[in-house]
Amino acid sequence: MSDQAVSVPCLADRIETVEEAYEFMLAYAAQGVMEETIVGGENIRAFLHRLEGAVDGLAAAAASGVPADRAQSSAAFLQLLGDDAAKALAVVRLVLGCPSIGSQLIDNLNASLHLRTLLTDLFLLDEAFKPA
Repeated sequence: MSDQAVSVPCLADRIETVEEAYEFMLAYAAQGVMEETIVGGENIRAFLHRLEGAVDGLAAAAASGVPADRAQSSAAFLQLLGDDAAKALAVVRLVLGCPSIGSQLIDNLNASLHLRTLLTDLFLLDEAFKPA
């Protein structure tokens, strides 16, 4: 995790942070800015650092929240979640390494199958572990 990444303590907070970052990224991409800018008082880089913090360690946070009676049936999915989180983290860090983050770069990040797969994993996880 980078020095600027924000630690997100629990799974629910991590999921919320990922969803908020993705929504902001959609709005940012729609702005059509060529160079990094502030949109609605928010900085894209700050959102990406929060996203980075939420994704880094996500699988471990998810595993710690699995009920004991569901651990065996969830093991393979948690492995996939870890793999998908690692891939999404790699693309987020690639973008964070750029000197300026314009709308086109964020639009490409939004379209990344790695990020979309992680979002789908989180939606599935959130639904699968809701109380009956």
